[in-house]
Amino acid sequence: QVQLVESGGGLVQAGGSLRLSCAASGFFRFNVIGWYRQAPGEQRELVATIITSGGTTNYADSVKGRFTISRDNAKNTVYLQMNSLKPEDTGVYYCNAVLLIMGSRHDYWGQGTQVTVSS
Repeated sequence: QVQLVESGGGLVQAGGSLRLSCAASGFFRFNVIGWYRQAPGEQRELVATIITSGGTTNYADSVKGRFTISRDNAKNTVYLQMNSLKPEDTGVYYCNAVLLIMGSRHDYWGQGTQVTVSS
């Protein structure tokens, strides 16, 4: 059974920081883990991803220079350090893990954690 458990969301003032964690349980080693977010009335959008082997990262333009994604493979945990937060960063943040098996992509999602940035 694969489970992704997010933590670290909350309410913060603009300019503040939060760190999200995503702990992945199960008997798999994921290829890519990332964070997506969804604001009310908006589509879910990519925030950042990291390749678990090698550590290559990718960021949405809107968060470059402010957010940092990192991983601890031994703990099967991925972090998202969010600095200089803006009200437009508000939303539900979801952890996503991708497992590639013989050319097929399998996506797994966490339950989401709320991030609210007040102005």
